[in-house]
Amino acid sequence: MIENLNGIYETVNFRKNTTVKVYHNHDTEDYPSHWHTPLEIIMPYDREYQVTVGTEQNLLAPGDIAVICPGVLHSLHCREYGSRFIFQAEVAPLQEMKSFRSLLNLIFPAILITPQGTPGFYQQARDILEQIDREYKNNSIAAELSVYSLLLNLFILIGSNYAGKEPADLAAAASGASAGHAAGESSGGRKKYGMKFVTVCNYINEHCTEDLTLDKIASIAGFSKYHFSRLFKQFTGVSFYKYLNQKRIACAQKLLLNPDMSITEITFQSGFTSLSAFIRMFKIFNRCTPSEYRQMRIHFV
Repeated sequence: MIENLNGIYETVNFRKNTTVKVYHNHDTEDYPSHWHTPLEIIMPYDREYQVTVGTEQNLLAPGDIAVICPGVLHSLHCREYGSRFIFQAEVAPLQEMKSFRSLLNLIFPAILITPQGTPGFYQQARDILEQIDREYKNNSIAAELSVYSLLLNLFILIGSNYAGKEPADLAAAASGASAGHAAGESSGGRKKYGMKFVTVCNYINEHCTEDLTLDKIASIAGFSKYHFSRLFKQFTGVSFYKYLNQKRIACAQKLLLNPDMSITEITFQSGFTSLSAFIRMFKIFNRCTPSEYRQMRIHFV
């Protein structure tokens, strides 16, 4: 069961004096829709495990790896007895690095790493998780540092294998389909194209509280808005406006931790033009109102 659940917000119990947690789950119970600030990685060992991220259901086979970004609503369903590796880590300090934020944007809201869908680096990713498990069990004075070092290696691996792919290939790899490139296509060209969308996402993240429009961002990217809309959704898995609203809500969540700011102030400072639109969008992403979210966070912080 989830140890600390207030509404749909979970407070993760880390190992004492650390911000990481590794455990082997053998429960057959379901875990309802919830979210938390740490990143989460799940890998079943010997039975299938259903992971629902938002409205997207994914059935993990033994050995499949799901990386779920911070703040993402997800639920877990266990059909039968089995064992699973689960790793959680607070990554807020790592997001001070722009490259790390870019990689989180690249895989948001989650990524599946499987032998079929990502054969180029699946085994390396699994090896890293097994090293994390060993370091955590070792519990030495440098164990937490070593775990974070390995986590960064995992993201370097993801970035080097994904940032160089065309948007269509990203979607195919994430869904487990085969992703190929035309003969003679240069890897440098693919990387340039992929990094263009990383740059676009970074721009949206930095300016999400401003008056951004599809026409403006498409122009910055150098595409017509119709071509851009199609490629952007292939690259990120969501529409431009859903992505923009996700970033605005993430900004609002940080502002809500300040008890001196009113909900109306937060509405406009996070980029929304009306209080009703803000509350409606907030409830879509978090299944609670901004006021309820504030009460849950302040209670546990």
